[in-house]
Amino acid sequence: MKIAPSLLSCDFSKFGEEIRLMDLAGADYMHLDVMDGHFVPNITFGAPVIKYVRSFTEKPFDVHLMISEPLKYIDDFCDAGADIITFHIESDSDPVKTIEKIHSRGVKAGLVVKPKTPAEAVFPYLDEVEMILVMTVEPGFGGQSFMADMLPKIREIKNEIGRRGLDVLIEADGGIGAQNIALCAEAGVDISVAGTAVFKAEDPKKTIAELQKA
Repeated sequence: MKIAPSLLSCDFSKFGEEIRLMDLAGADYMHLDVMDGHFVPNITFGAPVIKYVRSFTEKPFDVHLMISEPLKYIDDFCDAGADIITFHIESDSDPVKTIEKIHSRGVKAGLVVKPKTPAEAVFPYLDEVEMILVMTVEPGFGGQSFMADMLPKIREIKNEIGRRGLDVLIEADGGIGAQNIALCAEAGVDISVAGTAVFKAEDPKKTIAELQKA
């Protein structure tokens, strides 16, 4: 299991230092949640902030766009140093055009599904993306409880990926910690986003190692 600490749970006054801490603690990716206050009822940070903190690690930047019109901002986030850009199937941008735009910049693309969106919504695009991110909480805020009823959706997507013989990663995000990460692994998750579980831990390095072994 790969672990992507959610920077949404970090101390924003020490953003760069928190990223470096997660790097030294053994994180595999850095997960950056971009919220616009429109698609979700919260605002976080944008491309200029990501560009500033890019120099604090060489680990891949996994940028999750929770914004209404991601296509308009792909260049900005690619310029900022994103390695993977995931955007919501429920957004207003055309999925094919957005995926093509991301790939045109040499960046990996992924689709995100909210809890109420069925697995089948991403099936038409599985051949075009490198990642599917399944939200295991309602997007918009950190610290929510894991929704175990999303596990069948993960299995359904994993099975379809396997049926087609594709190399597409599945990421899960929301309320993931020691108490449920094994369930995610069993369902087929390749990358788990962990926020509170890592940033509130007394020993982040030990916690990340334990989650990776799940």
